[in-house]
Amino acid sequence: MLTDLQNRTPERMTNPPVNTPVNEGDLLAEFHALTQGCGVYSLADRAKIVLTGEDRSRWLNGMVTNNVRDLALGQGLYAFLLNPQGKIQGDFYAFNRGADIVLDFEEAQLAKLLPIFDHYIIMDDVLITNASEKFTAIGIQGPRSHEVLQSAGLEVPELRPLQMVGTKWQDCHLMLVRSESWKGDAFEIWIGPEHSDALMHALLQAGASNVGKGALNLYRIAAGIPLYGADIRERDLPQETGQERALHYAKGCYVGQEIVERIRSRGQVHRVLSRFQMTAPCPIGSKITAEIAGATKEVGEITSLATIPGTVVRIVALGYLRREALNQPLTINGSPVRVQPLPFEAILQGNLKSTS
Repeated sequence: MLTDLQNRTPERMTNPPVNTPVNEGDLLAEFHALTQGCGVYSLADRAKIVLTGEDRSRWLNGMVTNNVRDLALGQGLYAFLLNPQGKIQGDFYAFNRGADIVLDFEEAQLAKLLPIFDHYIIMDDVLITNASEKFTAIGIQGPRSHEVLQSAGLEVPELRPLQMVGTKWQDCHLMLVRSESWKGDAFEIWIGPEHSDALMHALLQAGASNVGKGALNLYRIAAGIPLYGADIRERDLPQETGQERALHYAKGCYVGQEIVERIRSRGQVHRVLSRFQMTAPCPIGSKITAEIAGATKEVGEITSLATIPGTVVRIVALGYLRREALNQPLTINGSPVRVQPLPFEAILQGNLKSTS
């Protein structure tokens, strides 16, 4: 067994983005940048670990829900790590850089995932290195992202979603990643922390707008993007989250695969991650109720929410809902809740004006 976990960072446990207090005008302007212009933001709360060794692809492929074995050079994918009971222990992106595989995930998962990976290395030639201090990441998103990157001096080749390429900026080596395109262009730049401030300044000078966690959280929920620790938890099963892109049903054995396959063969799960709109605020964790067979029953719960400022306060949320309640009138503490299609298209088009 080859491991290198001594260079772990301290447990800088970063909480998931929540409703960060922010001026309403700033929130709307920042959200507009993400959907109509170009928003730039720090991704310093993402961790990176690097896998090397002859067995790295085979070993990781036997651990996770997606097909790492056939991952093309320079390409990434999204995957879950499960326990033997099929419950989600973590989620991450894996990128094949040729000489190694880089895993990218929320920093809050670092202290949990590293021991799990270490536990499953038996006689495998796999070296795990925590590279979180070697990379910092900057996100840039919106229809003007390509233009802003080029204006800041970065070459931007045509990239597929989750494809990466090594490039240079002012004699500095970096990795440019095309993010999953929820709406318009989106990129990540992985760069040494000593150069991140200068690059961020260059992007702002080139026309990007600085975006904070409040607007990012609103966009995430509006786009229906679940967050591990909030919308994806240890008690959840992969198919309940709706993230089919994380699952590969023909790749062979991995931890928890029997449960995933059993659910697939039966055709459905009892509850699914859903999108909601409401007018009355409620705490995260609030229970959703419905009248079923003449009785009021708990049929779901709220896991994330964000408030859209306007003449009429609108609240968008993610949460889980039982399938039998999908077409039923829903309430939280007596206030109506509506299931909405994914994504909230009007919001993602930047139309935040309140309507009746």
